[in-house]
Amino acid sequence: MRIINRKPSRVTALALGLLPFVLTVVAYAIASHYRRLDNPADKLLPSITSMGEAFWRMAAVPDRRSGDLLLWLDTFDSLWRLGTGMAVSTLLAISLGIAIGFIPHIRSGLAPYLATFSLIPPITILPILFITFGLGELAKIALIVIGTAPVMIRSTAQAVLDIPREMIIKAETLGASVWQMVTRLVLPQVLPHLITSLRLSLVPAWIFLISAEAIASTSGLGYRIFLVRRYLAMDVILPYVVWITLLAFLLDRALLLLSRRAFRWHHLGGDAL
Repeated sequence: MRIINRKPSRVTALALGLLPFVLTVVAYAIASHYRRLDNPADKLLPSITSMGEAFWRMAAVPDRRSGDLLLWLDTFDSLWRLGTGMAVSTLLAISLGIAIGFIPHIRSGLAPYLATFSLIPPITILPILFITFGLGELAKIALIVIGTAPVMIRSTAQAVLDIPREMIIKAETLGASVWQMVTRLVLPQVLPHLITSLRLSLVPAWIFLISAEAIASTSGLGYRIFLVRRYLAMDVILPYVVWITLLAFLLDRALLLLSRRAFRWHHLGGDAL
């Protein structure tokens, strides 16, 4: 049997999945050890133990000035901004994406403008957002929306266009109104693709969030990383990076699980990544 036709068992698949992570940790531990042999006070590659202590301090020891548990405060604020921005982008993707993909007049009017607008690098308009909306939460959320909504809208519109024309003709023949076709035909077909688009948009959304928090914020995961960098506190920065990665992974897996549970038919051809 060829290797492309062999599927690993669950235990083998789990071991293969964990192997790159284990190798990364081992490689870092070795590099950190040899670097600190030359300079025990080296801050570039802190030991895993010192990073664990710093993470515990941020997560479980109240801050001396504010009394807050900084890790959880930063996590809550960042997730609130991220969730609000992605919720707005999702609503725009559903409404405008379906309208552009299903109604030719709206597609002719908005598709070229949206395609052009989506090419603007969102980071370049961050100063404009801060000038317009101030340094509060609105500017940060607006950056996430501007950076993710156009791509999600275009993806949703394309998913509508990919619906077989025969299905629409059958619905029209049976006397369905436009609203009935949207709610009973288009929306169920589009939602799995919307979840996939949302998963893919989480990566740039995190980038925009961290960038905005680094420039103008008093809390958040991005703010904390850029605050401690002046002290070369890699024992705090690296655990925060790992924590952000873990949060992003959990959000991605939660959306994938939601898609599998709600739209089993969409995953019959194979498991999504």
